[in-house]
Amino acid sequence: MFGTEGAHDGDMAVFAFSVAPLGAGESVTDSVAEAVRIVRESGLPNRTTAMFTEIEGEWDEVMPVVQRATEAVAAGGHRVSLVLKADIRPGRTGQLDQKVARVEERLAGRPAVHDDGSPAE
Repeated sequence: MFGTEGAHDGDMAVFAFSVAPLGAGESVTDSVAEAVRIVRESGLPNRTTAMFTEIEGEWDEVMPVVQRATEAVAAGGHRVSLVLKADIRPGRTGQLDQKVARVEERLAGRPAVHDDGSPAE
């Protein structure tokens, strides 16, 4: 899947990433806020939690956003920490919310279902 250039084009995924400057002192709020602003301005579905920002889209849409966010954080220091995780699932969209909804359904004691009403695994 990822062995050749362009082989991952068009694959939908949910990416979770955390980026912060190293050696910038105790608070990294300003740098992180700038990274989140870049993600939000991308127009891609996203959410920010206490430790990660999640963004959903095609690989080639998301990676430039992560790169710009990382570059913005780098402006605040000489070294950057980036943690990136991806759930690559071709043919699926809306997973930023649907993954959580399926878990909530199970917690509520109901079988989880996909948007089309089919049972979720």
